[in-house]
Amino acid sequence: MSKHPEQFGKGAIAGVAGPETANNAVTGTAMIPLLALGIPSIPATAILLSALTIHGVQPGPLLLKDHPEVFWGLVASMYVGNVMLLILNLPLVGIFVNLLRIPYTWLVPIILIISIIGVYSVNSSVADIWIMALSGGAGYVLRKFGYEMAPLLLALVLGDRLEDNFRLALTMSGGSYATFADQASIIVVVSVAGLLLSVQALAWAFGYRKSFADEAEGA
Repeated sequence: MSKHPEQFGKGAIAGVAGPETANNAVTGTAMIPLLALGIPSIPATAILLSALTIHGVQPGPLLLKDHPEVFWGLVASMYVGNVMLLILNLPLVGIFVNLLRIPYTWLVPIILIISIIGVYSVNSSVADIWIMALSGGAGYVLRKFGYEMAPLLLALVLGDRLEDNFRLALTMSGGSYATFADQASIIVVVSVAGLLLSVQALAWAFGYRKSFADEAEGA
């Protein structure tokens, strides 16, 4: 809709503000399915779901009834957070920009030290540090091969809950797998998921995704 699309990719402020605005809007809107249905749609809400579950709070339709203080606290925190960001960003934007000039070779050791201290301080266990190191190595390999981190994080957070509910459904149905196909809503969801997987597979098979990624890197 821009009147000057030729300026995009050359430092136009609209090209910077548009994607960043959309990026910031994602987190707020992702809270809707989390609080209403207990379903995290992005990694940030998946981590928040884990934190709430650890403290005995189950997000979902009964959250407002069972834990109204948590629900309204989260809503209030969004307003307070936006105000604080406005207050901090306007006078300190120059400092934040200068942080980007710190060499990567300095940032990596600092981040690594902070991560080791944080992991060790939870259980005072050296094994936790090794687990962190192995997980970091696996993450590095996955990133090099172009795997997305978000699905992996969602799987780690939601995997045990999916397994528990899968077992519960089988117990209630007497071990019959037909219980997963006797609801119209389930059939629709599975059909849509299968269609999306098919589209992705065809895109990879015909090289569309690869050519699209090459064009993006070239730009």
